[in-house]
Amino acid sequence: MGMARSDLTPVDGTTVEATTTHGTLEGSWHHGVARFAGVPFAAPPVGELRFRPPQPLDAWSGVRPAHEFGPICPQNPSMMDALFGGESEVWDEDCLYLNVWTTDVEPETPRPVMVWIHGGGFEMGSGSSPLYHGESFARTGVVIVTLNYRLGSLGFLELGGLDPGYAGSGNVGLLDQVAALEWVRDNAAAFGGDPGNVTIFGESAGAMSVSLLAAMPRARGLFHKVVAQSGAASAARPVADARADTEAFLAEVGCATVDELLAADLPSLLAAHARINAARIADPEAALREHDSPLAFLAFRPVADGGEVPADPLAAIADGAAAGIPMVVGTTLEEWKLFALMSPLATSDDSLLDRLELLGIDPAAALAAYREEFPDATPAELETAVLTDVVFRVPASELVDAQAAHAPVYQYRWDWASPAMGGLIGASHAIEIPFVFDLVEDQRLHVFVGPDASKPLARAVHEAWAAFATHGVPAADGLPAWPAVDASRRPVLRFDTTSDLVVDPQSTTLRFWYDQR
Repeated sequence: MGMARSDLTPVDGTTVEATTTHGTLEGSWHHGVARFAGVPFAAPPVGELRFRPPQPLDAWSGVRPAHEFGPICPQNPSMMDALFGGESEVWDEDCLYLNVWTTDVEPETPRPVMVWIHGGGFEMGSGSSPLYHGESFARTGVVIVTLNYRLGSLGFLELGGLDPGYAGSGNVGLLDQVAALEWVRDNAAAFGGDPGNVTIFGESAGAMSVSLLAAMPRARGLFHKVVAQSGAASAARPVADARADTEAFLAEVGCATVDELLAADLPSLLAAHARINAARIADPEAALREHDSPLAFLAFRPVADGGEVPADPLAAIADGAAAGIPMVVGTTLEEWKLFALMSPLATSDDSLLDRLELLGIDPAAALAAYREEFPDATPAELETAVLTDVVFRVPASELVDAQAAHAPVYQYRWDWASPAMGGLIGASHAIEIPFVFDLVEDQRLHVFVGPDASKPLARAVHEAWAAFATHGVPAADGLPAWPAVDASRRPVLRFDTTSDLVVDPQSTTLRFWYDQR
């Protein structure tokens, strides 16, 4: 067995063991951090288990090597892989693996645990992406876990309308996350972690996931704090919409029954998914008209089925489903700039008004509100602001309001703008992730954040997240005092080269959307 105590100096490449409820794992030391990679947390969801909830994992005998990351969920290629420093990863339907980073498997005092749930629109990404490596968090004094969950049709295809025996299949990707959290509850102590102090955090689809987990009865008690970065509980689809999406998918893949879907090969499922995505991206206005949701471009996402996920997750949180769970919730200033790289924006006020009308609002009133707040903006910049708000900022603010009566909630806005691609990215969606993980010096990520990203800002936000996981209050040197939101004030911490606190920023446009309720 390799060295475990933090007062010893482990040698790179030497091994370290941890005994879990399923058997003993052998990890290895890397620069003072013990990594256990490719750890299974549920039975392989293959064969008859396709589209089924995760099943218990069989124990193993002997010592299982945990040196290499496990396969990731099957997914189509994405331009985001290169943008986020992605590397080619092996995928397989047997994909339910997680990874643990720690600096001490036998600390004198158990350490807080942070569980990262990756984004990617519920159709791409993995817990082993270099964007999410946990060495910095481990060195900061937490045990960090990253995980895979089923994506696309494998994780979010609602088949209950086709076969009642598959009711709830539209949420098996979320149930994978629950299974991983159960594994953390049962095994965190083996890695030096405190199962009574678990923070779940995620970005984009990961933030939508952690917000929905906060509303889910099955997840209750498995975590104690939440960080939602650019995503909220309103992401879940109504059952009728989910079944319409299933019908479209079945037509594309050429299947009529669940048995045929079980027999279908993965390339066929992925190709059908790709065709649906291509059609929605090629004509987003038609997708919005047909699906009546600003998230229509996400063909697969969780389902508000009234079973695993409440029929109205946000209302459930407002009613106290996550009472006593502090949250950090925020968005970036220019979320939509990332998606605008793939879809052209409005070029005139007339085209912008046409697009605003698709949102089911008074387009002239919306344009007036945004013109008041952004008097010098171009139509494209105004559309970016509108879509940033309707998809991300407003749902995040609604989540803050729903939870603020039940626990402290801290709201932020990420304003630091990336110089990459000549400034096209700006303060876009996902830009904060390399800072949260304190990875801005990783050259693989320079295509996204540039080579000169603020290291003090990265250290500050990283330490604030770790402090929140440890004590429930996000604080760090270099940041102003950050009070929680209450019924009378909405203090928002703006992260930038020089961070500051503002009260109710961009209030005109936020009030506009609230008035549309």
